[in-house]
Amino acid sequence: MVGLLTDFRSIRDDFPILRSRKVIYFDSAATSLKPTQVIRAVRDYYELFTSNVHRGVHRLSMEASRLYEDAHEEVRKFINARYLDEVVFTSGTTQSLNLVAYMLGLSLNPTDNVVVSIMEHHSNLLPWVTLSKIRGFKLRVVGIKDDYKLDYDELSSLVDRNTKVISITHMSNVLGTLVDVKMVSKIAREVDAFLVVDGAQSVPHIPISVVDLGVDFMAFSGHKMLGPTGIGVLYVRKEVQDSLTPPFTGGGIVDSVKYEGGEFSIKFLNMPWRFEPGTPNIAGAVGLAEAVRYLRKLGMDNVEAYGKDLLSYALSKLSSDELIADKILIYGPRDLGCRGDIIAFNIVDSNPHVVASYLDSYDIAVRSGLHCAHPLHQRIKAESGTVRASLYIYNTKEEIDAMVNALREYVLRFT
Repeated sequence: MVGLLTDFRSIRDDFPILRSRKVIYFDSAATSLKPTQVIRAVRDYYELFTSNVHRGVHRLSMEASRLYEDAHEEVRKFINARYLDEVVFTSGTTQSLNLVAYMLGLSLNPTDNVVVSIMEHHSNLLPWVTLSKIRGFKLRVVGIKDDYKLDYDELSSLVDRNTKVISITHMSNVLGTLVDVKMVSKIAREVDAFLVVDGAQSVPHIPISVVDLGVDFMAFSGHKMLGPTGIGVLYVRKEVQDSLTPPFTGGGIVDSVKYEGGEFSIKFLNMPWRFEPGTPNIAGAVGLAEAVRYLRKLGMDNVEAYGKDLLSYALSKLSSDELIADKILIYGPRDLGCRGDIIAFNIVDSNPHVVASYLDSYDIAVRSGLHCAHPLHQRIKAESGTVRASLYIYNTKEEIDAMVNALREYVLRFT
């Protein structure tokens, strides 16, 4: 365990790109950097263990299967799930959320409704929009208040006995707003609705217990938490599993298929394998397991505290600097207790892409645009997009100072 926040500085040597490139990386909400330990784990799989899983009795296949199953167990412990069979591997948060939407949404009717929020990433919005047009159910959208927090009163008013699903982000990928999932869970339980949570931004940054949160489904991606791309997780609470039918089928998910009397009968494997058709991303799973071990060694309480410290420092510097304070618009809650370490901002009368390009000239990597959250940008009156600086364990206050100084120069030259 890391005892002091300042000890995080020493981990920067674990990230090869920070050794080989002159870059200040503030784009971890898009994808995180990868430590040597994760890169080595993926390489070792390909060099030493390459074989398909759950397909053969030969030694290599058995070894690969053990690594793959061990990865499920590492993730189970990381999110405090009760059973290994609650952890399904997917290609990422987008596939996980689509998987849930189609499993639940295709059974809904015009009298039913699904509740989402205006903060949703398109991955947790567009599947429900599409399915609402197919099945005719009503899609209800909860707004945010002027302090950028979810409007819980409006949520309560929109949920009724016809609400079958509440699908909501845990942390906004634009505002950093943290949603009180426990409160949402209580609202969902009162009407016996499923609760689906997009944890893509929260799981890498704060301690997560799916049991404590009271969710039915939770989705997140490996690549945002130091792991490889192309690997994600869908948590499926054991008590809801029997009501679900796999929307994607093929090899690797059935115990038997029989053709008798002109009819096919299918017996699916137990969870989680029935939701993992085809050859999975074995190397990605191995890399994700190593990323989980890395974060657990640091301690997620420490990861959260370090992120809050960086966030507090950055917001203070941006909002108190005499030169840029009147020129910068910062979006998101001021209350750090309900905000993650994401900072979306704009410079007055400046295009966010221009600002991001200027920062890039100083080797400062930020994201600009609408961040796959167009309706939210409409709501906050930033239709041209925002500049987003997202922080993580390998960032430092000195890097924040460098960004502030670059923004000062931008303001002096162009505003």
